[in-house]
Amino acid sequence: ENNWCKGEELGVHHAMLVVGVGEDDDVSRIEEVLQTVRCWGRVRVRGRTFDVETSSLVALCECKEALNSPNVPSEVRPPDGSLPWKIVTANPALATSDEFAEKLKNFMLTEGKTVKDLQFFCQPPSPKDGTVESLIRAMGEFMNQSQKAPPENHSYRHLRTFSGVIRTPLGEDPFEHWMEQATIIESLKGPALEIVRALRFTDPEAKPGEYLDALNCAFGSAESGEDLYFSFRLIQQKSGEKLSDFARRLEPFLARVVQKGGIMAKDMDRVRVEQVLRGAVGADLMLLQLRLKERRERPPKFLHLLSEIRAEEEYERSREGKKTIIQIYIHIHIHIYIYIYTPRHNSTICCYIHTHVYISIHMPLYIYTHPPHTILLFAAMCICVYMRSRVMCHGMCSAMRARSRNHAPWSRDR
Repeated sequence: ENNWCKGEELGVHHAMLVVGVGEDDDVSRIEEVLQTVRCWGRVRVRGRTFDVETSSLVALCECKEALNSPNVPSEVRPPDGSLPWKIVTANPALATSDEFAEKLKNFMLTEGKTVKDLQFFCQPPSPKDGTVESLIRAMGEFMNQSQKAPPENHSYRHLRTFSGVIRTPLGEDPFEHWMEQATIIESLKGPALEIVRALRFTDPEAKPGEYLDALNCAFGSAESGEDLYFSFRLIQQKSGEKLSDFARRLEPFLARVVQKGGIMAKDMDRVRVEQVLRGAVGADLMLLQLRLKERRERPPKFLHLLSEIRAEEEYERSREGKKTIIQIYIHIHIHIYIYIYTPRHNSTICCYIHTHVYISIHMPLYIYTHPPHTILLFAAMCICVYMRSRVMCHGMCSAMRARSRNHAPWSRDR
């Protein structure tokens, strides 16, 4: 395990061997099963090999947490009920604290002895007893490792091999994922290595960026900048998607458009705002509050725009909790006077109808800054409308009653 860890540039305290993995189990399933154990954190498979003795696969895994806790299980059982996987970690002697190493060094300096002398004095009298020999060997390895400087970051992930094969082989990353992490080219093979060799032969002074550009031309997306820009213009906000999520979803696509030469880098902010206005669905009020249409000439940067959108969304969510329902009851009295003129008797007949109408209105009122002032203003408006209607109805009814008492016949032109 130690040699394997050195080859993968992996610390032994963050590594473990998983023995008994089936041949049909791929890397994603191994990582999914091991993620069920929380004591070692996130797990990534760094390599696999076939064990002849167990007729199964042995996987070398990298853990985020150090594996020096007694809570580390000795085996993990897959959810499908198959045979359990045995977990093998580093020798506990290798995980000894620095305090023990310091004491051991001081003891040997005091006695004037070395590690070789210690191995000589502790040599077993008979070959049957192998426990002391294994202990001395472990102590010697520990002393050799204690003299080396520990790695600065155990979580460093070595770049996986990229070959350029169309169907990504097991253990390799797709070109897009590999390209995002390739600050320098660490490993290439197959067609990708041939591309680099050809560029090195034609231009021995080529810089690392030129090698990445050559790989991008050979294995990257074949779409032109114009095609990507046209596809970018067709992106719409999904149903139920927040405006901030929509803006974040646009950004990686816009970066690829600029990388392919679809637009200039200086026009990114303007194009981003235009697409947010064009693709947003159901966010007209929020866009009106942000005043993005008036800011097209001087558009905000991406982070500033995202901050404004999130602040507006937070304000909308807080305003939803301050909604007040006002229930209004309206009672209407209707007085109907019907005058019927009979020329034969030269008289007028008056019919009187009185009815009541009840109306109930539920009105949601959004209170923004001063709730008491808003309620008082709304109540005053209702009182004014009621008094005005009552005065008008009273005047009309008084006029009709006066004409009814006089029994004055109506003229024919009426």
